[in-house]
Amino acid sequence: MTKLIFAAVVLVIGIIVSRSFKAKEKKSLASLILTLAILLSAGSVALACFQTVPTGHTGVVTTFGRVENTTLDSGVHFVLPWQQVVKMDNRVQKQTVELPCFSSDIQEVNLTYTINFQIKKSDAQNIYRTIGVDYYTTVIQPCITESVKVVTARYTAEQLVGKRNELAASIEDDLADKLLAYNIELVSTSIENMDFTNAFTDAVEAKQVAQQNKLRAETEAEQKVIEANAAAEVRKVNADAAAYELLAKAEAEAEANRKISESLTQELINYTYAQTWNGQLPTVMTNGESSMIPVLDVNQFLPATETTQTTTPTEAIED
Repeated sequence: MTKLIFAAVVLVIGIIVSRSFKAKEKKSLASLILTLAILLSAGSVALACFQTVPTGHTGVVTTFGRVENTTLDSGVHFVLPWQQVVKMDNRVQKQTVELPCFSSDIQEVNLTYTINFQIKKSDAQNIYRTIGVDYYTTVIQPCITESVKVVTARYTAEQLVGKRNELAASIEDDLADKLLAYNIELVSTSIENMDFTNAFTDAVEAKQVAQQNKLRAETEAEQKVIEANAAAEVRKVNADAAAYELLAKAEAEAEANRKISESLTQELINYTYAQTWNGQLPTVMTNGESSMIPVLDVNQFLPATETTQTTTPTEAIED
């Protein structure tokens, strides 16, 4: 439309200038000026009939401000001189906003929030008709402000720190529903920064330090209990081993004694006694009185040819 107006203005100026020349010698110059004006106007009109739509855009055709039912893809297109082509961006677009918010416990927090959004080719014409070209300022930005502040107010300041991913997901869900009502697709969102007041930050740091100290103390106490249990277990194992060793030794001695007892005979006992006898007969006195004490008969250990004269304890006592 601008080119068409320019062509009309040039043509009118050319006619006016050409008619201002009255002398015959100037008629040729007037004709030349008029011809140039006509050519320039025609060129402007011709250029106005060709419109270029860039890649990633949709061309919305309007006639004297009225939106036509057809759209144009990327490329060069022929339109009527009095028609305009509005280029709607269908690419993914990015916007970042900084918003002051309040948590549910009235703690101030400044959020840096980024969104990526897109309008589809099929919705470009309707968006232009109902919202216009500046749909970000008209629709998207107010929706971002409302969603971020409303969802943030559902959490305490401490929860905002510990549940950042949950907060981002909640804001994205709420914002996506709002933008969908305007045929705008929300591609992705992110909370790039979350800034609290210095007082709250100091309080959070102090709490974290206290929790870490408590955890360290609990860990050290648990370690001491584990070490004490391990030492007690070692002592128990050692005691069980010592008891087992004594039991095994006692059982071995008992078995040895049993085997020795089973191997003893009266002949072996007599032989052993004879081997260790010093040749003296034992004498036993009880309560100052003589007693008849049986003694070993030595003759049974002597050869048959030898004759040994012995005196019994009874005879010795009588004498």
